[in-house]
Amino acid sequence: MCNSKMFCFQCQETAKGKGCSVIGVCGKTSKTSNLQDLLIYVTKGVALYSSTLRKNEKISDEINRYLINSLFVTITNANFDDEAIISEIKKGIKLRKELATLLNEEEKKEIEKFSKLVNWEVQSDEDIINFSEKKEVGVLRSENEDIKSLRELLIYGLKGMSAYAEHAMNLGKTQDEIFSFIEKGLLATEDDSLNGDELTSLVLECGNYGVKVMSLLDEANTSAFGNPVITKVNIGVGTKPGILISGHDLNDLKQLLEQSVNSGVDIYTHSEMLPGHYYPELKKYPHFFGNYGNAWWKQKEEFEKFNGPIIFTTNCIVPPSTNANYKDRVFTTNAAGYPGWKKIKVNKDGSKDFSEIIELAKTCQAPTELEKGEIIGGFAHNQVLSLANKIIENIQSGAIKKFIVMAGCDGRMANRNYYTEFAEKLPKDTIILTAGCAKYRYNKLNLGDINGIPRVLDAGQCNDSYSLAIIALKLKEVFELSDINELPIVYNIAWYEQKAVIVLLALLYLGVKNIHLGPTLPAFLSPNVAKVLVENFGISGISSVDDDLKKFDLI
Repeated sequence: MCNSKMFCFQCQETAKGKGCSVIGVCGKTSKTSNLQDLLIYVTKGVALYSSTLRKNEKISDEINRYLINSLFVTITNANFDDEAIISEIKKGIKLRKELATLLNEEEKKEIEKFSKLVNWEVQSDEDIINFSEKKEVGVLRSENEDIKSLRELLIYGLKGMSAYAEHAMNLGKTQDEIFSFIEKGLLATEDDSLNGDELTSLVLECGNYGVKVMSLLDEANTSAFGNPVITKVNIGVGTKPGILISGHDLNDLKQLLEQSVNSGVDIYTHSEMLPGHYYPELKKYPHFFGNYGNAWWKQKEEFEKFNGPIIFTTNCIVPPSTNANYKDRVFTTNAAGYPGWKKIKVNKDGSKDFSEIIELAKTCQAPTELEKGEIIGGFAHNQVLSLANKIIENIQSGAIKKFIVMAGCDGRMANRNYYTEFAEKLPKDTIILTAGCAKYRYNKLNLGDINGIPRVLDAGQCNDSYSLAIIALKLKEVFELSDINELPIVYNIAWYEQKAVIVLLALLYLGVKNIHLGPTLPAFLSPNVAKVLVENFGISGISSVDDDLKKFDLI
């Protein structure tokens, strides 16, 4: 592996379940992968100075945003644009130099331990590319297998945390302690004095801050758009031209809806933007038509048929085929990027001008119909808790025997059909609690209801797994249980990328045990680290549907 062009094992689909060493399964080249590794390394250098200065003074929003945006850029399927990544690297080098001038003599002594992070210079883009290929800036910098595993687990948790922190920040919500922990975590991954137990403790602490950041984002979303409500979402198409918005950023969706009022253009959500339809302040727009397509990985075939422009607000980009008919009508913003796709500028006040996209849409045909019908969602914690009495009555009567948490991510692998089959074979007295794009494996199935309660309760995006935790904690309180694990809840979660990692760490921090993770366990877990998670938290993989139904005492 040391002679590999790159090394990345951060996502579930990593090559052969071990690691991508020539080109990423996601489509990123070795050059892109190495540049992303260097961007993280540069961000650690910024964190070295900002964490020292943060002790005595307020750090600017520019620095805080750099910390989280640079990590977000490196999330799987977020940014494939080498020029954009190099630009972010240059910005980080500039920021660290500016921060260095603010240190006093005592503070300069404090950072000597990590001087390797900042004692290097580059003069050109070629220097940046050459430096990015050095072993010490990537995953392979740690020779000890367990230390490498724990460091990467922490980094991936920080990446997921940063994504959610950026969405909250876009809506004006921040917490200094979250940025402080991101700095602490980044520097810990370069601290050779930390042993396995100390790194494990930091990984669990990351879960604590995962809860905090998801709570903050929940507050940001609900204060801006209202509490999600039960909503039926159209999955067909209209007769007007459309704009398809993908990714996760609801603030972008709000701005697009506002700017396209009375334009003659309909707005459609894609994949993880589906839950935008559940929020009162978003669903009130009459031209907010519906949801188009399925989870992110089907975009190549579905974008061909949409006919109108597409906006990526975050990750979940699949590189288009050479002859794709939609290549010239895709736009990106925030941390997302792809070579040749136009980037929508973010103004200092967070506003964006979508007029070019709206005008382009007017020249396009209406979307080609993929399907007809409706799907129902909006079961975030506030909505579900308003139905608490009805749910509790059904639990007490025996009409509801168990809840199955099937939150998380979807992906391309054929073995993910497991989740569709699992949902289909569940007993009729079970309720699925879901969030994230994993829902697309079963949210269009006719699974019925239990006395008026749908058997699939969709809380929203991946970050809304927080809602599922709140629901579980409330049920624990209602039934006067001493342990959340005494509830009739089974956790059968699918994962794909780093936002799923922070959700998992958050659940572990909340005390949830016996989580089943699939379709495969993370390649970045060394045997010893995996053993710790198994022995302390009961984490395990999945097997066949029938065997797992028996294991979970569902048949």
